[in-house]
Amino acid sequence: MADGDEDLLTRAEASAFLGLFGIRMKPATLARLWSTGNDGPPCRHVRSKPHYPRGLLRDWARSQITEVRTGAPAAARGRRRG
Repeated sequence: MADGDEDLLTRAEASAFLGLFGIRMKPATLARLWSTGNDGPPCRHVRSKPHYPRGLLRDWARSQITEVRTGAPAAARGRRRG
C-alpha cells in the first residue's frame, strides 16, 4: 500500500481527486451514489460524515476506466436510441 492510501478525503476532495483520472463527479453525485447504493466509490463514515480512503478511491477510479476499444461492446450495439 502506498503512502497516503489511508488518508481520508471529504466528498469535495474526493471529487477533485477523481478528476485526476478524468472522472468528473460532483460531490452531490457522490452523495447520490452512496444513498442509492449505485456502485459508487467505497467510503467510511467518521461520525455521520463520509470520507473516502485515497487508496480505495484510486482503485475504484481505475476500475471505471476500460481498455482501449475500437468499437462499441456487443451489449451496447444492441441498444437503440431515439
